Amino acid sequence: MASSYKLLSALLSYPTEDLQAGAAEIAGIALQTMGLSETVRRGLVGLALDLSGRDLIDSQARYVDLFDRSRSLSLHLFEHVYGESRDRGQAMVNLRQRYRDAGLDIASNELPDYLPLLLEFLSQRPEEEARQLLGDAAHVLRALRERLHERGSVYAPVFAALEELGQREPEADQLAAMRKAEIDDPSDLAALDRVWQETEVQFGPGGFGETGCPSARPAARV
Repeated sequence: MASSYKLLSALLSYPTEDLQAGAAEIAGIALQTMGLSETVRRGLVGLALDLSGRDLIDSQARYVDLFDRSRSLSLHLFEHVYGESRDRGQAMVNLRQRYRDAGLDIASNELPDYLPLLLEFLSQRPEEEARQLLGDAAHVLRALRERLHERGSVYAPVFAALEELGQREPEADQLAAMRKAEIDDPSDLAALDRVWQETEVQFGPGGFGETGCPSARPAARV
């Protein structure tokens, strides 16, 4: 399953020239990826081919509109779980330590709950552990898939794949809470400015106060 997590991490990363150049190869890998339904695999192929054939600037703008400018589609999982609760800071510290204990070193300005980075981590962990972590986020993954599907986004199959890999149905009350959350409109710039005007959050000694999207390629070393 390790290759599945690496594949999904790549597809969910900020589009770069390298990703665009390798997208056709990624499509071939996606089509043969075991453990995923044919429908999901073909959806991943569609995303890869879209990234391969679309103008890079357009792909990048679409990515920013979806995942950076829309808080309801944030790829920082703890944003959806904790919001601005103090518990979010401790969860960040715990997850970063979990990476370190596993021999994964990430840049000090990277937020550990960034989904492509988490998937890189899961690709190095035993399958049972990886499935458990994905299952714990089942309600977030389902809600994000639904939101992307409503927008007709080619990224929706990535979250369908993560649901299949996690092999757990979301808790009904958790999913209901996610579905009640306000869905922000990335075209409403004034509203977005108001949402993102917040006090810097410090996560442990030295702080990891950046709330923006980390670099497209997870800065991780084993």
